[in-house]
Amino acid sequence: MSSHSTRTSESIRRVRDIALACVLLIVLSPMVLLVIVGIYLSDRGSVWFVQSRIGKDGQLFRMYKLRTMYRMGDALLRKHLENNLQARTEWATYLRLDHDPRVLGFVGRFARRSSLDEVPQLWNVLRGEMSMVGPRPFPPEHAALFDSPAWEARAQVLPGLTGLWQVSGRSNLDIPSMLALDVQYVERRSHRLDTWILLKTIPAVFSSKGAY
Repeated sequence: MSSHSTRTSESIRRVRDIALACVLLIVLSPMVLLVIVGIYLSDRGSVWFVQSRIGKDGQLFRMYKLRTMYRMGDALLRKHLENNLQARTEWATYLRLDHDPRVLGFVGRFARRSSLDEVPQLWNVLRGEMSMVGPRPFPPEHAALFDSPAWEARAQVLPGLTGLWQVSGRSNLDIPSMLALDVQYVERRSHRLDTWILLKTIPAVFSSKGAY
């Protein structure tokens, strides 16, 4: 593909991202406000979770989510992993737990299963730090866990709100499977594939399959 075609394709993708982000923010705002109230009433404090993530070309950016964990969540996780071998194995394989002691009761589980906790990332999309479709951004401390070629492939494109592995099993996939799908996405990236992923994201979210 020529550089001109690449620029045109990226411009189209950017317009799509802005349009979808604006529409989703308007449509989902009432539900997000209800979740925000639930989070605050469940565990007083900031309702926002802000964390550094690795973006395109390895640049760090601040990614936004709704807080779905207790403020003392890290201490709860450490204690749980120390006392539970099965949980340590699950964490090492998937970097998540099906029964995470940090999750903020019903409102936290609901926000995660409905993906409403991810809605603030639409602001990252509007800022140009993320795209609607792409590899999920990981924290810097996770980089050492993965093969270099996979990270190099992921760094070629903007991280996404949804992606190929999210519609292929969400968090039920282990780390090698997730990275393989990320590399596959980068190699096959096209508007047609993006559209397919966006359409597949809708039933994936509503079914809560693989969510945690």
